[in-house]
Amino acid sequence: MRFFFLEEKFKMEMNIGSRLKHAWNAFLNRDPPGSRYYGGGYSYRPDRMRFSRGSERTIINAIDNRIALDAASITINHVKLDENNRFDSIIDSGLNYCLNTEANADQTGRGLIQDIVMTFLEEGVAAVVPEKTNFDPRYSNSYEIYSMRVGVPVEWYPNHVRVRMFNELTGQKEEITFPKKMVALIENPFYAVMNAPNSTMQQLVRKLALLDVVDEQAGSGKLDMIIQLPYVIKSPARREQAEQRRADIEQQLSGSKYGIAYTDGTERIVQLNRSLENNILKSIEYLTNMVYSQLGVTQEILNGTADEKTMNNYMNRIIEPVISAIADEFKRKFLTKTARTQGQSIMFFRDPFRLAPVSMIAEMADKFTRNEIMTPNEFRQVIGMKPSKDPKSDRLANRNIASADEGVPIQGEETYADEQGYDYADQQEGV
Repeated sequence: MRFFFLEEKFKMEMNIGSRLKHAWNAFLNRDPPGSRYYGGGYSYRPDRMRFSRGSERTIINAIDNRIALDAASITINHVKLDENNRFDSIIDSGLNYCLNTEANADQTGRGLIQDIVMTFLEEGVAAVVPEKTNFDPRYSNSYEIYSMRVGVPVEWYPNHVRVRMFNELTGQKEEITFPKKMVALIENPFYAVMNAPNSTMQQLVRKLALLDVVDEQAGSGKLDMIIQLPYVIKSPARREQAEQRRADIEQQLSGSKYGIAYTDGTERIVQLNRSLENNILKSIEYLTNMVYSQLGVTQEILNGTADEKTMNNYMNRIIEPVISAIADEFKRKFLTKTARTQGQSIMFFRDPFRLAPVSMIAEMADKFTRNEIMTPNEFRQVIGMKPSKDPKSDRLANRNIASADEGVPIQGEETYADEQGYDYADQQEGV
């Protein structure tokens, strides 16, 4: 017994020693700061993506933030599948811990998903890098992930990618090159609408930026106008007279409390910036509606007043493709082929009945199984429950009607017994 205990203790110590020996950190090749160095301070979190402060980002940021929040509300798990490739159980792994509890020193699992979505909506693609692992992922395909971070690809090579990401050792964003096989590169599924150079979203960004310029000009007190004078300006004397007239109107406007000036009845003034602003506003309205239409987003979704039908359409058209892109790439990069053949997978669980009361869910379950549309286990999968081990749960059958071989009376047929145990229904049959 003592020998067995010592042997197990030795194995445990060797296992811990091996993990420490082979443990890998993406930034270990950089010089860590000294023990007394705390780094420079920031008025913002340096690990977060920073957006432009101009109003040209107002509409886009509202859309991106809404999509990211709703995507992060869906659970993604590292799971074990059964022999029918159905969800069986959640695997207690480092990857699952990162997805659902703590992704890194700065982010929860939900924060990681939100960061991924915000990054690829803004940049077109997001890179998720295993920051700390038990083995070097550059040389081993099988490793346990302890933490991960989101970065932005800045350079692409045939088999490598250079990523700008936050280094928690220095407190700064740095660029580092990784093999593509170890980095999850998640592209925005709506790249053609949002990130392509001439996409609807980019046209909207440019129009909003132009509107900012017009607003700045209007706020500066300048009025873009043309004064048509009643004479031809050709000679130096006429040019001097016209310049004097312009200065006179400017003086009137600057000295007026309400910005009012008088002109001669023969003069004509044409304001330029008003028509330009009106055209920009019309273009912005048109492009905004186009973005809403192409993405399946409405103003009601953004302000939280959308009905169930609208929300379901939005979840199906936008959120599920976003989450699917993340889950598929995680499965491809962070699970080996051996793990996948052994039934491991990355699955997301969206509650399709989140907006429905429990009574309605129960009624739907009864109707789906009673009308033999879904088996009980199929319905359990839809609502994120593991399948029942009862063989009957995999059959398409009306559970309210017993089969003939079960020897159970059909619903509606009554059998009852008295205190002596006599079955009156059987007695009537002559039994």
